[in-house]
Amino acid sequence: MPTTDLPWDPRELEARARDHLTPEAATYYETTAVHPPTRDNERAWATWRFVPRFGVDVSQVSTATTFFGREVPAPLLLAPCAFGGYAHPDGEWAVARGAAGTGTPYVVSSASTKEQTTVPAAAATPCWCQVYVPHGDDAVERVVRGAEDSGFEAIVVTLDAPIGSLRRRGYIPDADEHDPFEHARPSGSPLNPAVTWATLEHIVGMTELPVLVKGVLAAADADAAVGHGVRGVVVSNHGSRQLDGVIPTAAVVEEIAAAVGGRALVLVDGGVRSGRDVLRALCLGADGALVGRPYLWALAIAGEAGVDLLLRRYQLELENAMALTGCCTVVEADRALVRWYP
Repeated sequence: MPTTDLPWDPRELEARARDHLTPEAATYYETTAVHPPTRDNERAWATWRFVPRFGVDVSQVSTATTFFGREVPAPLLLAPCAFGGYAHPDGEWAVARGAAGTGTPYVVSSASTKEQTTVPAAAATPCWCQVYVPHGDDAVERVVRGAEDSGFEAIVVTLDAPIGSLRRRGYIPDADEHDPFEHARPSGSPLNPAVTWATLEHIVGMTELPVLVKGVLAAADADAAVGHGVRGVVVSNHGSRQLDGVIPTAAVVEEIAAAVGGRALVLVDGGVRSGRDVLRALCLGADGALVGRPYLWALAIAGEAGVDLLLRRYQLELENAMALTGCCTVVEADRALVRWYP
């Protein structure tokens, strides 16, 4: 078992990470659309309280599940987070090696500091490729073929950033200040504001890899995505980094899962700070949850060993919470186990 000195409490973990990050990098990682950052995502999970069931034999509890036919140790993934190299010199390679200790899937950001296509070979853990849709069919095809050739097992298309956000602080460390009158308008966006469901359907038709869409917050959008052929939706508000006042993911994942109705994988991120939050997500209908900022903090403090230990703790917390609520398998986590109590 790892002996890395890593704070267990997420607030302490974040605070300790600051000792290993430049002020600019720490601000970039923590920033939401406002600064000081909102904690809405975290608080929203805490409003779902457990209603345990007892009289159940929980001497054998398994957190294992499958994503697209691959068995994984827990319904947990690492979310795409930009610029991992600001936390550790090996950046995304170190994250992948840390995830490999548990076999946890890692969704690699297209804004990685290591060439994105080099990450799957860095460690034997399943890697998914996060992309922003580029301009032009040729560019889209290059991205898709690159993902296939590099060994990625799925493609995650982020939809909730068609244009730049009006963040008050926290752009890329050391970059020149963006002019908000250009950056935050469709005409000046470095991203692609013309992406539609037809674009997604086109991407789905280009590859045999599962395609997921990330950034879904409305049940109607989840239904539309599945109708256009995607095999998974990620309920996400971009870590609250895009739009000030956006709904927390824990408040909408249940209705989105109901709209999908088992036709596609439903994942959720945003404020997931423990294995208990993962269980809450399962009870609300998700098939799994992604953790983001905490693994950057662990990476900054202890490199790949920190990422490994963090994931082992999440899995332990999930197993413990399952046993304490009467669940022996993840499929037994149901709506009756949680109640909204703000």
